[in-house]
Amino acid sequence: MTHQASTLALTDAFVEEWEAWHREHEAWRTAPTGYLAVTGLFWLSATPQRIPGIPGAWAADDTGPRIELDKEERVEFAGAELRGEHRFGVLPPRTGVTLRAGDDVIEVARRDTHYIVRPRRADHPYLLAYEGTEAYEPDPRWRVRARFVPLTSAAPAGLDTVIPGLASDLDPVGDLEFEVDGQSLSLLAYRHPVPNRGGFVALFRDATSGVTTYRANRTIDIDDPDDDGHTVIDFNRATNLPCAYSDFTTCPLPPARNHLPIAVEAGEKTPRARVVSPSALSAPAVSAEG
Repeated sequence: MTHQASTLALTDAFVEEWEAWHREHEAWRTAPTGYLAVTGLFWLSATPQRIPGIPGAWAADDTGPRIELDKEERVEFAGAELRGEHRFGVLPPRTGVTLRAGDDVIEVARRDTHYIVRPRRADHPYLLAYEGTEAYEPDPRWRVRARFVPLTSAAPAGLDTVIPGLASDLDPVGDLEFEVDGQSLSLLAYRHPVPNRGGFVALFRDATSGVTTYRANRTIDIDDPDDDGHTVIDFNRATNLPCAYSDFTTCPLPPARNHLPIAVEAGEKTPRARVVSPSALSAPAVSAEG
């Protein structure tokens, strides 16, 4: 096999692997109870409130979220049918629980010091109309070798989010140093928020943000470094966060140091449409401390 034929075969395999990965990511995103099925974002306070389309009156205080069900109302949680009042206890940050009401799913989650409820419906019009997310053609040029440099001092705690006044508590672990076309660059990496997932996540913006890619952020998963402290950043696998598709989200924003001065013409582009709801754009004054 000639060098040219070998390179072509390598490129074909690279593209096929990327296409399989992107199909899998789209399947995850379009699951009947995935984030494209979220129909609303509701902030809980100490005063019980009714949420359209789901059973119960919902509230939260320093003991955690709770639901109060009328006699005829039923929801399922952890394999059991709930009746009357149920308290979920204090939830750890960035975690949540799910309940079922018929075919619908109800997410109860903690974000910063607040509790939220997000109903999810498989027949949500946005999910039914979703036609996929465009992406740049995969290019091996955007798969770059990086050196991981652990933090030697504490990085600023917390990140801003798409919700004014709400902070994200992703855990910064170090810098990923790399080069593109001879230019030295770096991204601050965070411990992956999915339990037991391993690896890092990096949030970033670049010169394509607001032009061909979503203006607020993109994210990329990165494997743990090898014994020599090296890993790979594959920008072809840069994806949109849920906030690119809906206002019913609480996504973190990249720190200023992760605003890359180059155009990363790789990964997912701006979705064709998104769900907009002015009522979801601010957190309440009342918080639930845990």
